[in-house]
Amino acid sequence: MKPAYEATLKPVVSIIIVNWNGRSYLPDCLDSLAAQSFRNFEVVLVDNGSADGSVDFVREKYPWVKLVSLTENTGFATGNNRGLEQAQGEYIVTLNNDTRVDTEWLQNLLSVAEVNPRAGMIGCRICSFFEPDIIDSLGMGICADGMSRGMYRHRRWSELALPETMQILFPSACAALYRREMLCEIGFFDDDFFAYAEDSDLGLRGRLAGWQAILATNAVVYHKYSQSSGSLSPLKVYFVERNHYWAALKNFPPGLLLLLPIYTLLRYLEQVKTVLSGQGTGAEFSSGGSRGEIVKVLLKALLESFVGIPKALGKRQRIMVSRRLSWREFSALLQKYRISFKELLDVD
Repeated sequence: MKPAYEATLKPVVSIIIVNWNGRSYLPDCLDSLAAQSFRNFEVVLVDNGSADGSVDFVREKYPWVKLVSLTENTGFATGNNRGLEQAQGEYIVTLNNDTRVDTEWLQNLLSVAEVNPRAGMIGCRICSFFEPDIIDSLGMGICADGMSRGMYRHRRWSELALPETMQILFPSACAALYRREMLCEIGFFDDDFFAYAEDSDLGLRGRLAGWQAILATNAVVYHKYSQSSGSLSPLKVYFVERNHYWAALKNFPPGLLLLLPIYTLLRYLEQVKTVLSGQGTGAEFSSGGSRGEIVKVLLKALLESFVGIPKALGKRQRIMVSRRLSWREFSALLQKYRISFKELLDVD
């Protein structure tokens, strides 16, 4: 197998993959990277203390991968931050380990980035690994309480007529390109998030700082959705619930923050209805864990998010230093990509 990049050149792009006990996913992901038409890139794989032989497997089968082996699971956020420390590229790409990318994926991402110098973030067409016509995400939408979800999820790509590029609020970090210049200005992921909603926080910080976000619809990624933690496992519910509050506290306009308790209550009411009816994600609660366990982790997440308010507000002050959009402009942006709680919960 050919190396994934030309080692004689400084890589233009650094692809960071965070792995935790994902050895079974790595061949699909790394083989698809080795087949990229664009060659001048590096792969930085951060292993979060895997116990499944992932490190030895990568060393033996993929010696061209720059391996960062950690002794414990530091999560998606910190794992990517450790990868960034080793990355040399002008562009930083985050990629989940449970993905496979199209041969022209990286070339299409880079082409869009180079003709849009104010785009700090470039998203991908992320589709189902098992049903390639089914969309996982075409950029992210956001609820009034800060919860986010992939746009066009579960729609068929073949039934849409979308342009090669389109504006988005921010991309899913499952597969996204970030301009290093933007990251130098606003930072990368927040270590405190561990996993989930870290891309919402980063995306909102980027937009507040005046950077654009664009979707490259011809940059195609196939994703095994929620293979690491389960679609609605207690672990995922806990992190999503806790972290989205912190993302909102750090970035939302003051007026929307004042309404956050009301919007949160409205979402909980909608969630209760979906669980009782078995509609949308309500059906997944039973399969992901007992209702009692889900309620317990929700309460834990609420408590931790409340305890973390002073720290989040301290970070907010630092974010505001680089804010370039007025609150009116930012509020209009959030409204443009607003999704309802029913959309969030997959209720028709």
